Amino acid sequence: MNKKTLATTLTAIMCGGLIAGCGSGGQSAAPQAPAAKDAGGAAAPAQAPAAAAPAPAASQPPKAVTFTWLAANRVEGPVRQDWETFKEIEKKTGVKIDFQVVSEESLPEKRKIMYATNTVTDFTLVLNQDGRDFGPEKVFLNLKNYLDKAPNIKKFFDTYPEARAQATASDGGYYTMPVLESDPSTKGFNYAWYVRKDLQDKYGLKPPTTADEFYQFLKAFKEKNPDSYPLTFRTPVSAPNLASIFTVFLRSFTGVEGYINQLPDKEEYAYAGYQKGFKDALLFMNKLYAEKLLDPEFALLTTAQWEERMITGKSLVTYWWKADMDPLVEKARKANANNKDYDLNVIPQFAADGIKNYQFARPAVGVNGLAIAANVKDKDAAVKFMDFLFSEEGTNLMSLGILNKTYKLVDGKPRYMEEFGTSPYVPLRRDWGVWFPNVSINNAIARAAWERGLDKKNMDINASYAQYIIDSPKSIVKNPEEQELEKSKLNNLNKYLDQRLTEFVTGKAPINDQTVNEFMDQSKKLGVDDLLKMYNAAYKRTYGAK
Repeated sequence: MNKKTLATTLTAIMCGGLIAGCGSGGQSAAPQAPAAKDAGGAAAPAQAPAAAAPAPAASQPPKAVTFTWLAANRVEGPVRQDWETFKEIEKKTGVKIDFQVVSEESLPEKRKIMYATNTVTDFTLVLNQDGRDFGPEKVFLNLKNYLDKAPNIKKFFDTYPEARAQATASDGGYYTMPVLESDPSTKGFNYAWYVRKDLQDKYGLKPPTTADEFYQFLKAFKEKNPDSYPLTFRTPVSAPNLASIFTVFLRSFTGVEGYINQLPDKEEYAYAGYQKGFKDALLFMNKLYAEKLLDPEFALLTTAQWEERMITGKSLVTYWWKADMDPLVEKARKANANNKDYDLNVIPQFAADGIKNYQFARPAVGVNGLAIAANVKDKDAAVKFMDFLFSEEGTNLMSLGILNKTYKLVDGKPRYMEEFGTSPYVPLRRDWGVWFPNVSINNAIARAAWERGLDKKNMDINASYAQYIIDSPKSIVKNPEEQELEKSKLNNLNKYLDQRLTEFVTGKAPINDQTVNEFMDQSKKLGVDDLLKMYNAAYKRTYGAK
């Protein structure tokens, strides 16, 4: 990224008439570790490190000052200027945060405009990629120049090499403090197969453990409920960060989660279409569709339609965020008095013969990071405040809240208060500003506090899936040429793959050697080999070849 590119970005925004609410914030669909997310749109719970093994907070707080911070309203509740948590932070630091609030839909475009016009707020959660791109253009402050004044920031980068890699731009500067998502040692995960447990027990169905048993399991549900389509999925049909139909079944039959991703047993990116079980995956999905075991609208469903199918019994099995299970049960029971016995639980994850049965754990380091504006009025005060936020005390306030008000210590470890219920992120975000997306800097310890308070059912779910969870791939740092290659190839390739696989599954295209070979040829023409080569090269450059 250079000044010419920055100017071009601004021109595109102004001339193109971009408005808030459109765009994706510049985040590509590049293969990477599944992003963390919970029922409220943020990452689901997991054990976690405590605030980057911080050094002690600075003993002298910054002088009284106000900093602006870009934030977006959430479904759980709007951003508030009077959250008690931030009043407590102000008491300890002398720093008042003035949140600049936008809608969640408009946030990506708002950030784009701020980058292009160099009018970012004093503090902003941005994509680490954006930090690397725009930091050298003097949009964000180079934190590397302040490490001698910021012991906690320095300790953070020393402790998390992956975070340092994500923060480092082409000029060697550090422009973001990447958000921590999970402690890899605990292998926290996001997704599980849901099943209508009340009906499974009623029909005496054994949990399936293989692909064929899963097929028979769906058939049994269909026989008992002829008007149902037992299996349904959320859309889109593929994405490396979602539990979508192609992501799940390609992993089960080829060993590649989604279209392009790291293999589970080596640090190498692969294309699912090149793997041995690709055709088997197509045939399996087509069989489910043809026998009306799969929702015929699997490629078109809205979130509300997916939820309606699960609540009404139109569908009985799905794959989604495990954290959404209890809220969905509660909605179903409230929606219909006849649903008083409605219950969901999990069934085992499965894979085809010879394929590793796995799910990637949540990533340790996320795609976002906290950045300071390069033109902030008091740079030293801003860095000192950020250093406090990354101290143990500061991170606990941001991610846990206030001791004995939002969380307590049980056997010396944080746990959210019981009165917040099974979905504590709702009141925590709404009423306290704790664990609030685009504000929280350490989702890892938040998830840890949540999981320590889970009920037996959810503890058992975690235990039953632990055998499948493996370390998440580390995210890639791409140089400008690699970014351009990705932009020129990936979107068109993904559109083609989505369309063609949907045609295979629905029978609009026959599945045979000729059609599969034609599919491979077209994938190559659209750049799959170029992308594979680039991802592998970028990964090795970022983390070193082994």
